[in-house]
Amino acid sequence: MAAERQAGGGGRGAGAEENKDHKDSKDNKENERPAGPHPGGLGDSLGLEILQIVKESQQQHGLRHGDFQRYRGYCSRRLRRLRKTLNFKMGNRHKFTGKKVTEEILSDNRYLLLILMDAERAWSYAMQLKQEANTEPRKRFHLLSRLRKAVKHAEELERLCESNRVDAKTKLEAQAYMAYLTGMLRFEHQEWKAAMEAFNKCKTIYEKLANAFTEEQAVLYNQRVEEISPNIRYCAYNIGDQSAMNELMQMRLRSGGTEGLLAEKLEALITQTRAKQAATMSEVEWRGRTVPVKIDKVRIFLLGLADNEAAIAQAENEETKERLFESLLSECRDAIQAVREELKPDQKQREHSLENDSGKVSNIQYLHSYLTYIKLSTAIRRNESMAKSLQKALLQQQRSDEDGKRSPRPQDLIRLYDIILQNLVELTQLPGLEEDKNFQKEIGLKTLVYKAYRCFFIAQSYVLVKKWSEALVLYERVLKYAREVQSGAGAHRNSLKELPDVQDLITQVNAEKYSLQAAAILDANDPHETESPSQVKDGKPLSERFETFCLDPSLVSKQVSLVHFPPGFQPIPCKPLFFDLALNHVAFPPLEDKVEQKAKSGLTGYIKGIFGFKS
Repeated sequence: MAAERQAGGGGRGAGAEENKDHKDSKDNKENERPAGPHPGGLGDSLGLEILQIVKESQQQHGLRHGDFQRYRGYCSRRLRRLRKTLNFKMGNRHKFTGKKVTEEILSDNRYLLLILMDAERAWSYAMQLKQEANTEPRKRFHLLSRLRKAVKHAEELERLCESNRVDAKTKLEAQAYMAYLTGMLRFEHQEWKAAMEAFNKCKTIYEKLANAFTEEQAVLYNQRVEEISPNIRYCAYNIGDQSAMNELMQMRLRSGGTEGLLAEKLEALITQTRAKQAATMSEVEWRGRTVPVKIDKVRIFLLGLADNEAAIAQAENEETKERLFESLLSECRDAIQAVREELKPDQKQREHSLENDSGKVSNIQYLHSYLTYIKLSTAIRRNESMAKSLQKALLQQQRSDEDGKRSPRPQDLIRLYDIILQNLVELTQLPGLEEDKNFQKEIGLKTLVYKAYRCFFIAQSYVLVKKWSEALVLYERVLKYAREVQSGAGAHRNSLKELPDVQDLITQVNAEKYSLQAAAILDANDPHETESPSQVKDGKPLSERFETFCLDPSLVSKQVSLVHFPPGFQPIPCKPLFFDLALNHVAFPPLEDKVEQKAKSGLTGYIKGIFGFKS
């Protein structure tokens, strides 16, 4: 309680926002009586929308950004305001006097809100300590203490809601809230069976509440059910249900990662499970060569590669697919780094890594090439997926011109295809594959395909600025690349199945060529583009062409040219400067006879000068 009262006093992190929260409290009328029971309930019954109040408070005061300290400070300040409004103070500034909310004084639903804020304050402090416990393990004991305090307040809330003065919906919500906090406490204690029972009770209550009300009111309940479902499956897996692991993997892959209480535990569980499977994996085969895999991190990555690719293929939207691509690339980079660390000692004995002087690279180097191939291929697929979404956006933009946010341009696609071509160049330079003719042929065909698409979008960008001849030349280049791909595909058609179809590109280019020629002819014959004498502007400002009539639209714009400003420099007469040059050539008469000569005086004159005698 001392730690919670300290938070209630307002720390430096939370106290800075106290005035703001006081203003918000007036606007939102927090201290007024919360909404009562819905029509149809008992007239004198008390009601409290527990889950709605909790969610709204969390979203508005820090939890949208994971700032549990700010939310904890908000709960403390709201508790102080509620106690002041209800005149339910805990003593005075000199002495603390504990009070408990009893059924006898339960005449206002704000007493229930008081206990709810107590539980939320303890829970938010526990979650704050959970973040800090990653670097300071001792704080985990304080975390468990705060969770137990939150469960104690939830038990008190559930006990008060058993009163006949409280409506049925509030009773059910209090039971679900109590079960949720209990499940979290048992989860942290790793008491999997008790935690699963509590979470299942919470899930059952919220599902019944969701079915009892309209769809708008059921949204919050369904969201809470989705939040606790991974926790239930994790508990089931730890109890011994092996099928729960697959469901957890699918939940993680569908969401592109987990958040909250389960995140770290689920990642550790997945890594542990793959590590067990990796113990049986000893080698990998790629392009006809079998390579032993001795690095555990590489084994774990290769085992999860198929699952990650399957999740990418089943992604529901582009945002999820992009997130999964980034996750896969991150894991691949970690695996490559692990191989590089093993490769450094091998570089010193590079001349001994050749087998039979045939130029065959070592196994560790070939494994590095394989992982680099996976990384570059994944990057190409990600950029291709982004290019497809941009193409769809371009088509929608052509059909419906909408103002507002920045619309995609062909230049964005050109940049993506430049990156893809750079990745293909890196693929051809992988060690161990220089002599693989089939591999080099496949990469060459893929390069032609992406070059064709790059040229196509460059031509599209020229069309936008009405450079018809440049666009026509580029369209011809696209057809040239496409025909080369068709003629050279032959035995490599299977490797080109995943690439965009060049036949569709040829059809589109032929259609664009006809449209281009028609647009060029119309543009050449457009009378509005020909310059008439009355529309020619010579760049002179208005002050210099009063005698000439000219249609100048700039006169009604903000960039009107009236005069030259700043004005140019003009020559002006200046005051002459006189220099006395004759003085150097003038001979002055001697003046020695007119200048008084002073007599030289020695010691006698010095003495006379001291005593004031003058000669």
